[in-house]
Amino acid sequence: QVQLIESGGGLVQAGGSLRLSCAIFGRSISSYVMVWFRQAPGKEREAVAAISQSGSNIYYAEFVKGRFTISRDNAKMTVYLQMSRLIPEDTAVYLCNADPLGSFSGTTYYSSNGGYWGQGTQVTVSS
Repeated sequence: QVQLIESGGGLVQAGGSLRLSCAIFGRSISSYVMVWFRQAPGKEREAVAAISQSGSNIYYAEFVKGRFTISRDNAKMTVYLQMSRLIPEDTAVYLCNADPLGSFSGTTYYSSNGGYWGQGTQVTVSS
């Protein structure tokens, strides 16, 4: 059974930084495109960043470009999301997704809308 466990969320002031981690258990992380999504209250879930199995392709949503960085360490079975210059609009539950069938065309990511999900970690940015 595959499990994803996120960590690193918390309360931070606007302009601050956080680093989220997502560890995968039960199967090799190298099989999956790894994706960070977020969901704010009353809003739909949205993709924030994605990274291909080798790390050679990366996608960022426009609203995080230049502020967030996704990376992965396949040996440690972990994907990271470094978040900087946080703004109150970044407040959300951040969820990790292991997508077995996702694909890239350059920097465009196509989700298979499947795979495995973590429980999420809350990020709250105060103004």
